[in-house]
Amino acid sequence: MAIRIIKEKITLDELKEIAKENFGDMVKGVADIKERVLALGGELHADALEALIENGSEPENIWGMNIYPEKPRQSWIEFNSLINIRPTQNNLSMDIQSAEIKKKVGQIIDQLVE
Repeated sequence: MAIRIIKEKITLDELKEIAKENFGDMVKGVADIKERVLALGGELHADALEALIENGSEPENIWGMNIYPEKPRQSWIEFNSLINIRPTQNNLSMDIQSAEIKKKVGQIIDQLVE
């Protein structure tokens, strides 16, 4: 399960292909809310996290999510991942609890997936 770092726009069809390569109807991903890049694919969010860190991202800026490309855009993101559990950043859950961070992640996805 390859991980792709997304810095330039991809199409919805490309996102669907990434889903098919991995879990069928879902893509695991992480977003760097500072650098505004995504890492998509792989078996674990931690693998995508590592790929972004190797690409120069800082761990505190990276948040995990799942994208369901067959769902309507307004409900296709699930802001849930083990990497989101961060007591030092006041996120005590697998879900992203900050509305501001959710908004940033959603904007990055909207910007990079057309």
